[in-house]
Amino acid sequence: MLLDAEEPDRGILLTRGNPVSETAGQSAPDNVDSEIPETVAWYDDCMESPIPPEPPEHAMDEHSKSPEPTVSPGSAHVRFGTEMRRLREAAQWSQAAVAARLGCTQTQVSRLEMAKRTPSKSDAEKLDLIFGSDERRYFVGLYRRIKARPGGPLWFADWADQIEPYAVTLRSWDPLLIPGLLQTEAYARHIFSAEPRITAKEVEDRVQARMQRQQILQRDDPPALLVMIEESVPRRLIGGTDVMREQLDHLLEIAQRPNVSIQLVDARCIPGMLGPFMIAELPNGEPDTVQAGSSIDGQVSDDPDQVASIWNRYEAIRLWAYPEHVSIKMIREVRQEWT
Repeated sequence: MLLDAEEPDRGILLTRGNPVSETAGQSAPDNVDSEIPETVAWYDDCMESPIPPEPPEHAMDEHSKSPEPTVSPGSAHVRFGTEMRRLREAAQWSQAAVAARLGCTQTQVSRLEMAKRTPSKSDAEKLDLIFGSDERRYFVGLYRRIKARPGGPLWFADWADQIEPYAVTLRSWDPLLIPGLLQTEAYARHIFSAEPRITAKEVEDRVQARMQRQQILQRDDPPALLVMIEESVPRRLIGGTDVMREQLDHLLEIAQRPNVSIQLVDARCIPGMLGPFMIAELPNGEPDTVQAGSSIDGQVSDDPDQVASIWNRYEAIRLWAYPEHVSIKMIREVRQEWT
């Protein structure tokens, strides 16, 4: 099954040695005794800190506990804690060992992992350093999603923040619209404006997020982008003739780049009727990752069976694709019709 907004398992990159605890000012040993009772650890923290930390759960009277806020199982809050625990256990560290590195208590680490405590920006930055994910700023990205007001599908943030920017090759299939990476601002704005019950601010937020996402194509080392679009898409009126002319001009211009390939696909292609998807090939032997959207939700996965299924569908669709030079000629001819 595709994992809804599940981050691919990228392994542990512990290449920085033992991070320094900012409160202790010294390297934390890897063999911090995980057998010390939590209540004792809390007592020791109280003795050393001018502000006593929270006592462990079992040291509190049941009637004194505040009710925990309800957190969605698929939320960034839960994912922050789940990934923190997964990486800690993969590194074979105790909660006390991570607490020493974070400069907090073992109880606070426990509450972070259970999504009962909202992480701070400092927590996120330190965890990225501790687990070697600072280059991708994984925990910082989750922190931003926890704090930010949602401006689009949360599931897609995983793809846009953690997968797409690091891909060496991106393949996409779109049976209904010009793919987001190739949309003009006007085309994207008209699409988002048609969303039911959306506000003007949400439209602008999504448009700007889409334009920002396209910046990966402006890098000195952009990914290869191999796009397949159903042949009726350039003829589908979105926003008026001016919008369509600008959009098709943009396609023709960007298709001249050596890293971009655009192919139209015969409308009779049945394998492509199940919906759009993308495939990301990642560097350093990391597994391919796919994303597929729907009108209700979307999913991101590096599950080998799901990736293989999408690859098979991609190849089946490619059999119906026109050659690139023929596709460009077809787009140019349609562009002339939008006058």
